[in-house]
Amino acid sequence: MNSPTLVDLTEAVPTALPVASMGGLDDEALLAAIREIEALGRHVDALRIAGAGEIAARSRTEDGPAGLAARKGCRSANELLQRLTQVSSATGAARLGLAALTRPDTALSGAAMPAKFDHVRAALEAGELGVDAAIALMKNLAPLQDRVHPDALDAAEKELVAAATGTSPDCSMPASADEIRIQASVWRATLDPDGLEPDEAHAMAKRGFRLGPERNGLVPVSGGLLPEAAGRVKRLFDAYLTPTTAPAFLTDEELADKNAVKDPRSKDQQRHDILIGVLDAMARSGNTPTVGGAAPTVLVTVRAEDLDTGGAGYADGVESPLSPTTVQQMVCSGGTQKVLIGRNGRILKLGSAERCFTAPQRRAITARDGGCLIPGCSIPAGWCEVHHVIPAAAEGGPTHPDNGVLLCWFHHRTIDTSGWAIRMRAGAPEVQAPPWLDHMRRWRPATKSRTAMAAQVAQHGP
Repeated sequence: MNSPTLVDLTEAVPTALPVASMGGLDDEALLAAIREIEALGRHVDALRIAGAGEIAARSRTEDGPAGLAARKGCRSANELLQRLTQVSSATGAARLGLAALTRPDTALSGAAMPAKFDHVRAALEAGELGVDAAIALMKNLAPLQDRVHPDALDAAEKELVAAATGTSPDCSMPASADEIRIQASVWRATLDPDGLEPDEAHAMAKRGFRLGPERNGLVPVSGGLLPEAAGRVKRLFDAYLTPTTAPAFLTDEELADKNAVKDPRSKDQQRHDILIGVLDAMARSGNTPTVGGAAPTVLVTVRAEDLDTGGAGYADGVESPLSPTTVQQMVCSGGTQKVLIGRNGRILKLGSAERCFTAPQRRAITARDGGCLIPGCSIPAGWCEVHHVIPAAAEGGPTHPDNGVLLCWFHHRTIDTSGWAIRMRAGAPEVQAPPWLDHMRRWRPATKSRTAMAAQVAQHGP
């Protein structure tokens, strides 16, 4: 099939479906219209790529001031393309990159030469291959041009184009651009397994994790993980991002309401909370390097009067102040140590740590609770914080297993606002669900400990 001409497309556009009429189509007509529009778009993309290639050919560096881009006051073909079409630099670079690999060339003798990736060129010009699939294919095969035999590379290109256009006997429908990217990466690894080593060495040098400056109460995170590291992180998240188990005390009618047990957090928020739990557990494990002779601990300072009345605190290494709610949560789980400072800044008195559950107390609470006490939460005991049921700071609640329960970071942070309530009855915790989850507001015994559950079964057994 010949490449569409400008006249062809000009004639096609007036017959295109008016945008406003999309809503009046039935399902099948809508799908048919979208297929036609996409086919037209692929033809337009082929002309865009061809046009970008022609601009690049007329703007070669060796042409100097005589080049098209230079004559139009632009530093490069990409800049000329951006100013001409208002596309982004990335889009311009993608078009130019595809054009460089799919534009037929001319030998020094003047003879015509096929494009470097002629199967891709033909499929693009025929409107059978989309730009996204072409880019996914090229990114994997283009680096192999000088590394593998041309026949092997040609076979890979041909197979991938067939898969993307649905003409392969092994596929019943065209593969998506994401599927082509995966298939192309497999071809690349198969054709050039040794080529993976330089890529991994480059990735090894580029790996990193960065914390940016705080903005609007959040500290941005950026960086890059090695594939095997990302795999571990994803599997960890997957393990704790499975659909939430419904609270066991709900009736069949309440369980039928799927919205009643839906976790209010987004997946990103859940990943954040899981990461905090992992870091806390690691810091408590005793296997981390010490800081000043102690396990890594966030130091939060707050004036004594502010601690009692609800004032802001300040965390070491973080510029923005912490809200009274955050301060109270950290005091609840981490305890306090009083430091008396004189008017001249001298330390006058250093108190001992208090309101902090000891390691033996934590083990006992873990044996009783077995994990985050909130029904449906799957965070394990090792990642949880110990919460004072009767607040230690405001109400003088004792730091004793009879007053401590396990809560994950999120449920600890929101225990005063989420509607969940916890009380201790003869040293055993009970939980009350929010009104929207249990309108009868019943108190129920709560534990995730299988040993405790076994004891309850034995107690009520025959």
